[in-house]
Amino acid sequence: MKQLIFTFLILLNGYFLIAQKIDNTVSYLDMGTDKYFRFNYDNDFFSAADFNYTQGYNFEFVNPVLAKNPLQKLLLKKKSINNYGLLLEGIGYTPFDIVESTIILDDRPFASALMLRSFVTSTDTVLDYRLTSSLSLGIIGPVTGGREVQTAIHKIIDDDIPQGWKNEIQNDLVLNYELGVEKKVLAYRDKLVITTSAKAKFGTLFNSLTLSSSISTGVFNSVFITPKREYKKQFYLYAEPLVNLVAYDATLQGGFLNDSPHTFAANEIERFVPQLKVGLVLKLKKLFLEYSQVIIGREYKFGPIANWGGVKIGGYL
Repeated sequence: MKQLIFTFLILLNGYFLIAQKIDNTVSYLDMGTDKYFRFNYDNDFFSAADFNYTQGYNFEFVNPVLAKNPLQKLLLKKKSINNYGLLLEGIGYTPFDIVESTIILDDRPFASALMLRSFVTSTDTVLDYRLTSSLSLGIIGPVTGGREVQTAIHKIIDDDIPQGWKNEIQNDLVLNYELGVEKKVLAYRDKLVITTSAKAKFGTLFNSLTLSSSISTGVFNSVFITPKREYKKQFYLYAEPLVNLVAYDATLQGGFLNDSPHTFAANEIERFVPQLKVGLVLKLKKLFLEYSQVIIGREYKFGPIANWGGVKIGGYL
């Protein structure tokens, strides 16, 4: 069974299956329907890098039938326009030096995780805000296969073989809840939308508060605008500056249940982490395409500024 899982992961990723947090619920990425599927994929290869946050993915499925999912009873929602979803996602990180087999105290630990996330988005078109909530269940640690996947792929592409995975964050439970609110600030006809939002994450993986704003401009149908007409072909740009206020990060500090050979102390974590995401979206009939670039500040005291790119491909059911 483990070999089948590793084979699947290698086929899934063209380079290395490790992820950063991918936000699929923001309004500027809304699909405009309650039935769709979407594949989200991040990789620092798009930014000519190979360290820190190196790659990510999730498979996203939204359908009204998921309202019957028992986990939905634990999620906060309103009696408005609700989209019910389920996704499989992975997160993880690598240090700057992947060849060194011993622990480098000022370099981040290897870490990988795999989770199943149930979520719901509730959009109020009268008060112009969106409520999102999600619950993630999974595991962080060697059982997710990060070491085997990266080693196999580096052999295929004849690249340096990582030697430090024995020091990765150890197996531990992932149980995380996320709650967010996004509010329209300004809309100009159907060409420009500005929003502001706040999201809180708490659990065994991440404890943080994210404050952000976004601006979208182009030809598009926004959930916060009643358009003069529905555009069948949409093309628009967006930018989202944000700041993460971090209380706890298991990918740096380790899990709650098991000790790990290499972690950072609380005073070595950056509590104020800025980030900027920019991207473009193309919608044609039943096809959704997005490309983005992200730059993020230091996440730990000795860490580098990091950046990566991402793509999303979706379809309407």
